[in-house]
Amino acid sequence: MRNIELPPFAPLLIESTRAIGYSLEAAVADIVDNSVSVGASVIKIEYLPFGEPYIAVIDNGAGMSDSKLTESMRYGSADPSDSRDDLDMGRYGLGMKTASLSQCRCLTVASKVPNGSISVRRWDLDHIRQTGSWSLIALEGEEISKIPLIDSLEKSTSGTLVIWQNLDKVFTGEVDVEKAMTEKMDSVNGHLALVFHRFLQGGDAPNKISMFMNQDPVVGFDPFFVSKSRQVMDEERIEIPQYNSVVLVRPYVLPHPSKISKTELELYGGSEGLRKLQGFYVYRNRRLLIWGTWFRLTKMDDYSKLARVRIDIPNSLDELWTLDVKKSTAIPPEIVKRRLKQIISNITENSKRTYTFRGRRETRDGIKHIWNVIETREGVRYELNSDHPMYEKLSEMVDDEAKRLLDEYVYSVATNFPINRLHNDIFNEKKIARDSGDVEFENVKEQVDIFMKTAETPEERSLILERLLVAEPFCDFSERIKTLLAEEQQ
Repeated sequence: MRNIELPPFAPLLIESTRAIGYSLEAAVADIVDNSVSVGASVIKIEYLPFGEPYIAVIDNGAGMSDSKLTESMRYGSADPSDSRDDLDMGRYGLGMKTASLSQCRCLTVASKVPNGSISVRRWDLDHIRQTGSWSLIALEGEEISKIPLIDSLEKSTSGTLVIWQNLDKVFTGEVDVEKAMTEKMDSVNGHLALVFHRFLQGGDAPNKISMFMNQDPVVGFDPFFVSKSRQVMDEERIEIPQYNSVVLVRPYVLPHPSKISKTELELYGGSEGLRKLQGFYVYRNRRLLIWGTWFRLTKMDDYSKLARVRIDIPNSLDELWTLDVKKSTAIPPEIVKRRLKQIISNITENSKRTYTFRGRRETRDGIKHIWNVIETREGVRYELNSDHPMYEKLSEMVDDEAKRLLDEYVYSVATNFPINRLHNDIFNEKKIARDSGDVEFENVKEQVDIFMKTAETPEERSLILERLLVAEPFCDFSERIKTLLAEEQQ
């Protein structure tokens, strides 16, 4: 047996890896990962859409020494099986190179450690094609001063500048380069706001990050709308004993579209987006990897579209989740799938209930609802509740002939309810207009006054109040009604 050394031909291998499938958004995010890994607190994305266009990422992280920078430019600079620090976003030692060169033909990385000088390395695909070898360029002296934005790095104590030039892939098929780049970078902004939202918003991230794009702050976007959503189950811990690791699962149900503003609805998906963005959101070291999927454990439908589930995995489980180079694909292992199946039925039912019922009113025991929901063999029927205090009082106030007319009208209202139109409006995310809480209370107060005027004794007032406070809509304002009546009696 004899060994034959057969290194890959550099020009062909690099050109091939350019087609690995990175989008511009994913490629920029991969560079930002490196900044997060080295503890940067400020990350700036700069781009120039005219002249000699470029895209750059500059951070104030720890920086790299000359020898470390050279090693980081190697294809396969890290062993995927090595254990990693909790903040390490990398895996295969390929990300920075493959992500960058999927978009450009010239990748330059300049780095500076505290109290050190700036070191610069460059992969230039045209140079590699000329030499036919793995010719990494080390820039020196006057060459360094010509690098765009290098003065920002010179002024920093430490940090790294990654700059893409000769953006051939970014502009493929584009006629108006300046317009195309501006639009593409707007999309990158939105992607970064979502993928790194836990770092941008602080919260549970170990290090809060300030991120800017051409001096404008990138504002973190929370896909769970935590301020208005319901966490429908306690956080689940799925133990992975063989890896001595834990997967954390936290389910949420977003508020009904009628409960949020039009602007908020557009932010959280709009009429089409809510349906497409339901599902699991998988985070690795608090960095969002993939989202908007149920992993084929259930189907996407309109009733489950308010359900979103946060899954946190550590980087020690990369192999188990078959994480890809781009960090955009991950598949849950069987031990996790089994538990997720159990969780899904609970959260999708909560999402369905949010659409089916107005808040939680219909599920409260002992409440006299305005509408009754009656299930029959033929289907569901809705009818006005004749046991409701307001209906009973109105019936007492009219003669028999008027009572018959009232009953006929109530029956007509129930049987001609525009349920199909309502269903269509709800699932097209149309906001259902309602009175504000204060306006609704004023109406309720007038109704309470009418009831109380019929009471001749304190005992009758107490009995009426007791009946009203267990009926809609009075039960929603019970404390305000009690306070109001108490003030009137003083």
